[in-house]
Amino acid sequence: MGQPQKPIVGEQHIISLGRILQRLRDEDNVDVLIETTISYLKEQFDYKLIWIALYDRLNHILFGKGGVTPDNDTVFLRQRVVLNPGDLLEQVVIQQNPLGVADLQTEIRAAEWRKVAQKFHIKGTILLPIRYKDRCLGLLLLGSERWGYLLTGEAKARLMMVIGELGAVLYQNEMDLQHKQTKRSDEPLLELLENLRTLTNLNQRLEAAVQGTHKFVSPSRTNIYWFEREGRYFWCRMSNQLVKLDRNSSSQQAAGMTVQDLSDFYYALTVNQIVSIGDARSSLKSHFTAKLLQRLNVRSLLAAPIIWQKDLVGFLAVESNEPRIWTDTDKNFVQGVAGLISLVASTESMESTIKQIQEDAQLTSQVAQGIYSEHDLQETLHSCAKRVLARLGATRFLLLQYNPEQNNYQFIYQNQPYNRRSLTFTLDTLKELDGQLLQRSTQAVEIENLDEDLRFFNWRPLLLKNGVRSLLICKCTHEHIPVALLVITHETHRSSTTLEKELLWAVGQQIGVIVRQWQLHNRTTQQQKVSQAFEQCLRILTQSQNSKIEVKKKHLERTALEQIASILGCPLAVLLSWSPNESWAEIIPGVPDNSQFGVFSDASIPIQSEALIQWALVTESYLTLKVDDLPPETRKWLNVPNKGQILVMALRTNADYENTGVVLLADYQERPWSEQSLSATATLISQLAWWRREKQITRLLESTTEELRQLNWYKHRRLEEIQRITALSLKQIHDLGIPTNELTQMRYQLLLRQLDHTATSMSGMLKLEQWQLHISWETMPIASLLKRSLERIENLLKQQKLWLGIHGLGQQIEAEESPKNSSLAKGVPSSSSQSAMAIAGDIVKIELVIHELLVTACNRSQTGGRIDIWCRRLDTSKILDANPSSSTVEADHQTSLELSITYNGAIEPQLLTELHDNTPKDVLAHSNLDQPPGLHLVICQNLMQELGGELNFYQLPDNRVVSRLLLPLIGHDS
Repeated sequence: MGQPQKPIVGEQHIISLGRILQRLRDEDNVDVLIETTISYLKEQFDYKLIWIALYDRLNHILFGKGGVTPDNDTVFLRQRVVLNPGDLLEQVVIQQNPLGVADLQTEIRAAEWRKVAQKFHIKGTILLPIRYKDRCLGLLLLGSERWGYLLTGEAKARLMMVIGELGAVLYQNEMDLQHKQTKRSDEPLLELLENLRTLTNLNQRLEAAVQGTHKFVSPSRTNIYWFEREGRYFWCRMSNQLVKLDRNSSSQQAAGMTVQDLSDFYYALTVNQIVSIGDARSSLKSHFTAKLLQRLNVRSLLAAPIIWQKDLVGFLAVESNEPRIWTDTDKNFVQGVAGLISLVASTESMESTIKQIQEDAQLTSQVAQGIYSEHDLQETLHSCAKRVLARLGATRFLLLQYNPEQNNYQFIYQNQPYNRRSLTFTLDTLKELDGQLLQRSTQAVEIENLDEDLRFFNWRPLLLKNGVRSLLICKCTHEHIPVALLVITHETHRSSTTLEKELLWAVGQQIGVIVRQWQLHNRTTQQQKVSQAFEQCLRILTQSQNSKIEVKKKHLERTALEQIASILGCPLAVLLSWSPNESWAEIIPGVPDNSQFGVFSDASIPIQSEALIQWALVTESYLTLKVDDLPPETRKWLNVPNKGQILVMALRTNADYENTGVVLLADYQERPWSEQSLSATATLISQLAWWRREKQITRLLESTTEELRQLNWYKHRRLEEIQRITALSLKQIHDLGIPTNELTQMRYQLLLRQLDHTATSMSGMLKLEQWQLHISWETMPIASLLKRSLERIENLLKQQKLWLGIHGLGQQIEAEESPKNSSLAKGVPSSSSQSAMAIAGDIVKIELVIHELLVTACNRSQTGGRIDIWCRRLDTSKILDANPSSSTVEADHQTSLELSITYNGAIEPQLLTELHDNTPKDVLAHSNLDQPPGLHLVICQNLMQELGGELNFYQLPDNRVVSRLLLPLIGHDS
């Protein structure tokens, strides 16, 4: 057998690698593992500096475990290194990736190792994390005198395999050690539970819980703190050092700790969160952690809440005077003991809790009975409020109702001690977040400390100002914006139990029914008041139409004002009244004088300069004002209290009609008026306006009728006398006989016939037209009618030197012919042509209309001017085309005569507008048709409509005025 061959270099490396890996797997001692690894690295790699350290992840520290240095001094390699942010060592530990440094002597991020590198002339350095999976277990540092840090692929692979195997072994050793050191909490908890079952007194049970916890966790102190809701503070009820403490003890351990001092710690306990404060670790904010440790005079703290039925009863605390890292086992055990305490603590107050539940059920039952009984709602609320305040130990019972018109909450019921004043302010509407909070809640929302809590923030200033420090609030209805809210307030910081919140919720839902009944009652009362006001106003109208009832002047207006004021409950109501075309308003008081108001009834108020009147006239509906809005001129005749409010509304009927008054209502103070009341008030004021207008029109028409009747009676009696005298004169003439002279006899007979005709026509008028017009039917050629009409105005034409021309009768008066130089008869066609056109109707009345038109033309023409009369025959279609709006001409084959009188003269545009048929007329307003000549023209216009004709007035572009008359013509076969 020959000599074995010496292995090549590559094979030696693989053999050495296999040996070191096997040794690492077989070794359990950490120090031996580290030494074995260092020996391998020293043997296989040419590095002058080798350092291995293990990582303490809890304290973020590296513990040096040894290595190799050029001078064999390894003391500093076993030191503890604290990792600082930004260091190279922390970067490798955190990122768990290898890191190379070309020259360690110049690396500023490795301060301590920089000095070592300068001492041993180390340059190229490699930092490798010792890791297993995602967990860093330590760090390897390799330093060389050469610059740079590159490794060959084969050397790098061997190094990573050794480091990986070392990490796996270290991880397994750490898990084994942790498993051996872990305390089991199940057996101590079962032992404690069995111990608690044998004890009957709560304090004994608490003592056993404290002793068992202290034995298992081994802290410096173990305490149980109890929570007092009235005052919101904790006191030490049990401790392993001082047993059976009470809240009145003067010991430092029993001293109370307020919620305000504990702050975040308290809120963490209320949500059933365990609080852990250890060495450099805390479940609370850092700034509060130091404050809490200082308050308890400890360095470490572990606290578990004691909760029963969602309410915080207290907490179990284990406290240490040294920094300590609390294990999961410690936390689970303390939390389990706290749960056992919550179970045994409930038995102490079981009887009182049952009794309280019975009383709460009785309370809610009595509220429900009060709702459906015949008792007054105020009495029901009073009884409910007293019991709720006594049950919760509260100060104020507040019921709020939302006012959509003012967008705020108002107090509709309050109950508080006799030495507390009622709240008089209003609260703004809820913010969106607060509204959503109430919408989602199924029990009363609690504000334990109003000074610190940000909920209902816009209510805080007013509530704090009135002594409120904590409150309970719940919705009584389920609308998007709750219509009613129930608020219970305390003057101290207080925490309420879940049972109390649920009780208030149940009471609030029943009070919601009361609020609905209240609203329905108020609405019904308001509707009854409005109905009575409308009924009374209708009665007033009935009285005004009854002629047998003597009504004093202005009495009806005052009565109507009283009814209008009763709807809004206003103590003052006046009417500022005036007639059309007047400049001053009169004050008509509607409600008896009140000592708090001052109205100078005898004052005359200028309509154009009074601000209240002008404001009301330009406002379409009503207008509400504050006293501060009144100008000094108004305050001279109207005195209203400083906190009062005013409503004004004009007596408006139609946009085309003039306003004749303004209603003014005033109240002592600013208070909300419901939309329903305001709408009813506006309706009654509008009805009052129409009623006043009808009364004014009626009075005007009655006055006009009275005058016309007197005038007609006077003229009729005068005509009777004239007729009598005329008949007597004719009789005397007949008795004297006929003169003998032939010429005189002829003229005498002619005059007698004229007198006989006049007397006969006068007799017919007196007999048939005493109180109404009688329409007769006659025919007459238009030429004869014009001739008779022109004879009546011959003197007027001569006086004003007017030129007159007639056109369209077959023979025309020449325009150059002057009336003063020729006879009017020459302008009228002869008898042969006169029969060409004849009109039918009441000739006497038509003649009077034509005469009125000619007189108007003469009076409005300038001296020396010209008047033209145009005549033409029209058929029905031409008439309709000429005046499509005409409603008096029937669509048949009857022909008509268009008679137009034109002249150059002045006429008021307003008069032409008012003479138009389609223009609405306000009877009470001033009109040009109320007096001549407009009155005469409109009479003629109406008369022609009754006679089957038509009369229109208009002005041509050349400023000539036209009076266009349509008259019915008769045919040749008529």
